[in-house]
Amino acid sequence: MLQVRELRSGYGSIEIVRGLDLDVAAGEVVALVGRNGAGKSTLVNTLMGLLPARAGSVELAGRDVTKAAAHARNGLGLAVVPQGRRVFGSLTVDQTLSLARRPRGWDLERVASVFPRLAERRNTRARSLSGGEQSALAMARALATGPTLLLLDEPSEGMSPHVLRALTKVIGELRAEGAGVLLVEQNLSFALTVADRVLVMARGHIDVSVTGDQARADPEALSRHLVLKATRDQQEERK
Repeated sequence: MLQVRELRSGYGSIEIVRGLDLDVAAGEVVALVGRNGAGKSTLVNTLMGLLPARAGSVELAGRDVTKAAAHARNGLGLAVVPQGRRVFGSLTVDQTLSLARRPRGWDLERVASVFPRLAERRNTRARSLSGGEQSALAMARALATGPTLLLLDEPSEGMSPHVLRALTKVIGELRAEGAGVLLVEQNLSFALTVADRVLVMARGHIDVSVTGDQARADPEALSRHLVLKATRDQQEERK
C-alpha cells in the first residue's frame, strides 16, 4: 500500500527527515508517534506531495510517486485529514462532501452513520460548525474520496470524546475493508487503541518499531522511551 525507503526531506539547508523507511500494508493501522520536533510534520508534508523529497522513494499502490504532485497521489487513493481541520468556511457540509466525493467514496448516509450531527447540519457553512463538527467534517471529506490509504495528522488534537469514538469506529471500518491507515499522533493512549503497529520517530528517522500488542502489553515502556529519547535529543541539540 505505502512503501517509503531512505526518504530525506527538509526546508532550506536543514534536513529534517533523514533516511526514513516506512511501510503500511493493506488493512493495517500504523501509528507513528514522537515528540515535537521529531520530524512528523515534515514527513506528513512529504508524503502528501507538498514538500519535495531530497532523496529516497515513496511508492503508493505499487507506483512510484516520489515526484508526483499532491492531486496525483490523491488520485491513487491517498486521502489526508490534516492537522487543524482546514475546512473551507464558506462551503456547507453538503457542498464540502459533494465536491470531494468520488464513486467509491462514502456518501452522506454512510457518513451520518458515524457522524450523525453532520447530516443534521448538512446545509450549515463550515465556519458556523463547532470545533468538533469541523473535525468530523474534515474526516468525512477524506472518506468521501474513498481512500485506500488514509493519512491522519494529529486527529485527536482538540477532538471531543464522542468524535474520537466515532473516529475509532471509522478506522475499524477502513481496516476491515482493506484500506491502510497511517496515524500520526502524540496521544499515545489513543494510538494504542487502534494500532496494529507502533513506530516511534526521533530526529528524522524511525527509532523503535513494535506491534500494537507489544505496545499495549507494556505502554509505560514506550512512554518512558519517548521521554528518555526526548531528553537525549535535547541534550544533543544543546551541544
